[in-house]
Amino acid sequence: MTDSQLICIIEDEQDLALLVEDYLINHGYQCIQFQRGDTADTWLSSHQPDLILLDLMLPGMDGLQICKNQQARNNTPIIMMTAKVEEIDRLLGLELGADDYICKPFSPREMVARVKAVLRRSQNQHIHTPIATSESAVILNEQSLEVMVFGQSIELTSIEFKLFALLHANPGRIFSRQYILDNLYQDYRVVGDRTVDSHIKKLRKKLNSAKDDIELIRSVYGSGYKYDPP
Repeated sequence: MTDSQLICIIEDEQDLALLVEDYLINHGYQCIQFQRGDTADTWLSSHQPDLILLDLMLPGMDGLQICKNQQARNNTPIIMMTAKVEEIDRLLGLELGADDYICKPFSPREMVARVKAVLRRSQNQHIHTPIATSESAVILNEQSLEVMVFGQSIELTSIEFKLFALLHANPGRIFSRQYILDNLYQDYRVVGDRTVDSHIKKLRKKLNSAKDDIELIRSVYGSGYKYDPP
């Protein structure tokens, strides 16, 4: 439910901040606003919202520094808002830990859609975190993007790891290709069903290298894919 989710808006353009807040409140979110970067950073040092909408250029402390400070504190998802369209600014923001960015001027509806998407991904990541024990046949290590299958370490790409983590966290649940696409890609690129099929094929090959007589990922005709625990 969105009514318990708090969005922190850090934006020095008051009219824009109020517009963003109005749209978010209308979609059931709670909001708190800051016009100065240093004031926001002080508040964030003792509070944890569900998501931060962060302007790049701010008085007191810029958005990149806030993003860097916040990532050192916790994993609160961050969407950067910027009028600077140079690629280096976008990449730098994402490298510091931002989950997404949106360029000004932007549609409030697009902003709300991105907020929902980032929150959904964040919630899924919390669900994905497995409790690993020495007896587990399959153990995921998010930090190293590795999967231990019957004691054998298998290195995965970032996308392969996210895909397997989604399936692994929900044994037996069938995920459609569209759901997988919506939850795997953060950069809004245009991809299709064949992309998912290709990742599944590569992932299966890697997993089977540890133990080829089991099938951890099963296809469900006409529906999608599911994780079948060994």
